[in-house]
Amino acid sequence: MSEATSPVRPSPSTPPLSPKSPASPSSPISPSSLRLPPCRQRDRSPSPMRGYLVPSPLPTRRTRTCSATLRASEGPVFSGVCKCFSRSKGHGFITPSDGGADVFVHISDIEGEYVPVEGDEVSYKICSIPPKHEKIQAVEVTITHLAPGTKHETWSGTVINS
Repeated sequence: MSEATSPVRPSPSTPPLSPKSPASPSSPISPSSLRLPPCRQRDRSPSPMRGYLVPSPLPTRRTRTCSATLRASEGPVFSGVCKCFSRSKGHGFITPSDGGADVFVHISDIEGEYVPVEGDEVSYKICSIPPKHEKIQAVEVTITHLAPGTKHETWSGTVINS
């Protein structure tokens, strides 16, 4: 036999490779068998309704990107009056003091201890709503004056008269 046609044999010093060699990686059986590194928990909204909220396609405080939060916090402060707010639904609307269309507000963006009611004066900043960024929502909403003659509820459920 010539060298060109002779079969190639491994040298006696190298062990033969087997399909189950400890050096060869094996693919996982299922995605559930993967060991992923633990995730870093982000700070969550201090809203007491956190556990009861239905997932929303709107960018709540928990789902808003850091860049959107930064843009909103650097923006101007606006004032307005609470047109309506439903604690059970988790959202409402603010009528701007300078006129214009009502502004949406989500429960996770309300600061302070009181649930807003119709007629409360509020201050807020605005943030655009993805994906088209054509609409806006109120963020960092703070009640500046409670509506006189109305009952106000705290997030913990205590009712007071103003």
